Amino acid sequence: AHLLAALQSDPPKPIAKKVCDAISELATLLLPENTWAELLPFLFRAASTPEAPNPQESALLIFARLADYIAESLLDHLMTIHNLLASALAHPTSPDVRIAALSAAVNLVQCLPTNADRDKMQDLLPAMMRALTDCLNSSQEASAQEALELLVELAGAEPRFLRRQIADVAGAMLQIAEAAQLEDGTRHLAVEFVITLAEARERAPGMMRRLPQFVGRLFQVLMQMLLDVEDDPAWHTAETEDEDAGEGNNYGVAQECLDRLAIAIGGNAVVPIASELLPQYLSAPEWQKHHAALITLAQIAEGCAKVMLKNLEQVVSMILNGFQHPHPRVRWAAINAIGQLSTDLGPDLQVQYHQKVLPALANAMDDFQNPRVQAHAASAILNFSENCTPEILTPYLDGIVSKLLVLLQNGKQMVQEGALTALASVADSSQDHFKKYYDAVMPYLKAILMNATDKSNRMLRAKSMECISLVGMAVGKDKFRDDAKQVMEVLMALQGTPMETDDPITSYMLQAWARLCKCLGQDFLPYMHVVMPPLLQSAQLKPDVTITSAESDDEIESDDDSIETITLGDKRIGIRTSVLEEKATACNMLCCYADELKEGFFPWIDQVAPTLVPLLKFYFHEEVRRAAVAAMPELLRSAKLAVEKGQAPGRDESYVKQLSDFIIPALVEALHKEPETEMCSSMLDSLNECMQLSGCLLDENQVRAISDEIKNVIIASATRKRDRSERTKAEDFDADEGELLKEENEQEEEVFDQVGECLGTLIKTFKASFLPFFDELSVYVTPMLGKDKTAEERRIAICIFDDIAEQCRESALKYYDTYVPFLLEASNDDNSDVRQVCICVLMLP
Repeated sequence: AHLLAALQSDPPKPIAKKVCDAISELATLLLPENTWAELLPFLFRAASTPEAPNPQESALLIFARLADYIAESLLDHLMTIHNLLASALAHPTSPDVRIAALSAAVNLVQCLPTNADRDKMQDLLPAMMRALTDCLNSSQEASAQEALELLVELAGAEPRFLRRQIADVAGAMLQIAEAAQLEDGTRHLAVEFVITLAEARERAPGMMRRLPQFVGRLFQVLMQMLLDVEDDPAWHTAETEDEDAGEGNNYGVAQECLDRLAIAIGGNAVVPIASELLPQYLSAPEWQKHHAALITLAQIAEGCAKVMLKNLEQVVSMILNGFQHPHPRVRWAAINAIGQLSTDLGPDLQVQYHQKVLPALANAMDDFQNPRVQAHAASAILNFSENCTPEILTPYLDGIVSKLLVLLQNGKQMVQEGALTALASVADSSQDHFKKYYDAVMPYLKAILMNATDKSNRMLRAKSMECISLVGMAVGKDKFRDDAKQVMEVLMALQGTPMETDDPITSYMLQAWARLCKCLGQDFLPYMHVVMPPLLQSAQLKPDVTITSAESDDEIESDDDSIETITLGDKRIGIRTSVLEEKATACNMLCCYADELKEGFFPWIDQVAPTLVPLLKFYFHEEVRRAAVAAMPELLRSAKLAVEKGQAPGRDESYVKQLSDFIIPALVEALHKEPETEMCSSMLDSLNECMQLSGCLLDENQVRAISDEIKNVIIASATRKRDRSERTKAEDFDADEGELLKEENEQEEEVFDQVGECLGTLIKTFKASFLPFFDELSVYVTPMLGKDKTAEERRIAICIFDDIAEQCRESALKYYDTYVPFLLEASNDDNSDVRQVCICVLMLP
C-alpha cells in the first residue's frame, strides 16, 4: 500500500523508477499467488490517466515488467488493454508515456500464448511505429533509440507479428537508416532491426527474402557506411595489425552487418545485389569506394560461398585488380579479401587460382614502403596455405620462404610477426617438403626466441614458439631433435618466470609444448613434470563473470576488449573471454598429451580427470566442452594400457573400472543437457569409444542409463526434425530456406549415425543379455525403417538389426518377422548404401 501511494504522489523520476522496480519485484512473487488484489486495478487506473503523465508512465513500465507473469490473467481484458495502450501510444505531450506504452505493448505481444491473441493486438502496430517517428520528428533521439531497441526486441522474438505490415515497417526503418542527419546510434538500431528480421529464420523463415527491394536498400546503406573511413597517418605508422585508425563509427557496424545479412538470407538473394553495386564502386575515382567494395566481398563470402564459387573468376579478378591500386589501404583491403576468401571459398580458390593469387601475395610482401600491406600479405599466405595441398604449395615454396626470411629480418615488428605466422602455416601445409628450408629457417627462429625478451616483443616471441613447434612437427623428430633440446630449455626457463595475466606467451607456450610432444612422442615424457602444473592451473581457471541488472545504468567495467557482454532476460552478463580462451587451449592440450603419450600419461590421470569431467557441462564456452568430451576416451585408454602393460604400479583392472564409473555416467548426464546438436554427435562418439574401452566393466545400471539416454536422444532429434518440418509450412518458406533445413537435417543424421554406433557397441559387448534393453528401444528404432525416413536413417536401422542378428543368433529370431520383410523390400531401394547393407544382412549365415 505504501509503495502504491508513493507512486501516486508523483515523486521525482529517479525515485519513481526505483519504486517501479520494487513494485515489479514484489509483484512477481505475489501475483502468481493472487495475494495482491489491489495492484492490477491500480495499474489500470493509473495507466488510463493521461492528465497525470508521470504516474501513467510508471504504471505502463510496471505492466511491461510484469507482462510475463500476468499475460494469462489479462486475456479476459485484452480489448481493454488494447484500447488503453492505443491511447497511451498516442499521448499528446509526453514522449516518455509513449515509450512506456511501447515497452508494455512489445512485452505483452511476446507473452501472449497464441497467434489468435497476438492478432487482437495487430492493429496497434501503426501506433507503435508512430511512437518512434513522433520522437524523431520532434528531435528526441534518445527516446527514439529506446523505441528502436524495443522494436528490435520484438523483431527477434515475434517477427510474424510484423509480417502483415512488413513493407511499411521495413520501409520506415530503412528511411531512418538512410537519414545521414540522424545520430549514428539511431541509424545503427534501424539497421539492426532489419538484420534481426532477416535472421529470424526459425520464426519467420524466408520472410525478408520476399522483399528484395528492402534487402537491396539495406545493402546500399551498409556499403555507404563503409565509406566512413579516412586516410589517418596513424594507420600507416601503426605498430600492430589491429590498429584501426581512420575508421568511423559506421565502418565497423557495416562490416558486421554485411556478414550477418549474407549468412541470414544467403547468396541467391545477396549476390545479384552485390553484382550491381560492386562495379559502380570499383569504377569510382574515390579510393574509399574501392576499399568498401573489397571489404564487402570479404564480409559476404561466408554467407554467399556457394553462389560466389559459380562466379569465382570474376570475384578473383575484382580482388586482384585491387592489388594494383595506388592507395595502400585499398591494397590492404584486397589482401584482406583474398585471405577471407581463401578460408570461405577454399579449397576451390586454391586449386583454381593458386597461379594468380600466390605471386600477387608474394609481390605484396615486397612493398617496403607500406609495412601494413607486407604484414597483411604474410597473414593472407597463412589463410591460403591452410586450405592448400602440399602439391599446390611446393612449386612456390622457394619464392615464398625466401621472401618470408627477408621479412623476418625487417625492422618492423608487425611484419616479423606476420612472417612468423605465415612460415608456421606454410611448414604445416607442406610437411615433409619443408625439410629443405629447415637449416636456413631455424637459426632465425631460435634467435628471435632467445633474444626477443623485452615486454614490447612479447607477441613476437610467442609467435616464434608457434613457428618453431609447427616447423618441428612438419620435418619430424630426426631432423628437429638437436634444436628441440635447446628450444625446450628456453621454454622451461620461461615456464618458471612470473608472467602477467594478459601475456600472450602463456597461451602460445601451452600449444608449443603440446606440438613438441606430438613431434617427439615418448621422448617428451621427461619434460611432463615441467609442463603439467601450469597447464592444469590454466585448465582449472574459473570464468571471470560479472552480472548486473539489464536496466542498470552501471556499465560493466572493461579495461580491454576481452569482455563480452550478453543480456539474458533482466540480467546483463559480462564474461572475460581471454580467460575462457586460455582455459579452452589448456583443455585441448591435455587431450593432446593423453592422445599422444597413451600409457605414458597415466601418472597425471588422477589430476586431469577431476579437472575435465565437470567441464563436460561448461556452457560458457563450447571449445572447453569439446576438448573435455574428446579427452574422455583418451584418459580411459591411457589407464587401460598402463594397467595392461604393467606401467601402473599398485593399480589393476579395478582402477580402470573406477575411472570408467566416473567418466561414463558424467558423459551420459552431460549428453542429456547438451543444447548443441553437433556437440551431441561428439558426445555420442566419445561415449561409444568409452564403452568399447570399458566393455564388460559396465554394470547393468550404467547400461540402463545409457539406453535411456539413447532413447532421449532419438526423441529429441525427432522433435527437432518435426519442428523444422513445421517451418516448411510458413507462408514465406522458399528454396533457400529448404537448403538450410536440409543441412540441419543432415547434421541430425550424424546424431542417428552415432546412436547406431553406440547400440552396435552395446550389442557386441553384451550380446543377447542386451536384448531386454533393446526391446524398450525398438519402438524408436523400428520407425526408422519407414519409407518416409531418409536413406541414412533406414541404413542405420538396418545396421542395428545386422548387429543383433550377427551377435545374438537364435535370440534374435523374434525380430525377424518385423525386419526381414522390410529387408527384402529395401534390397531394391533407390539408395545404393541401403541396398548394399540389406544384401549383407540377408547373406548372414
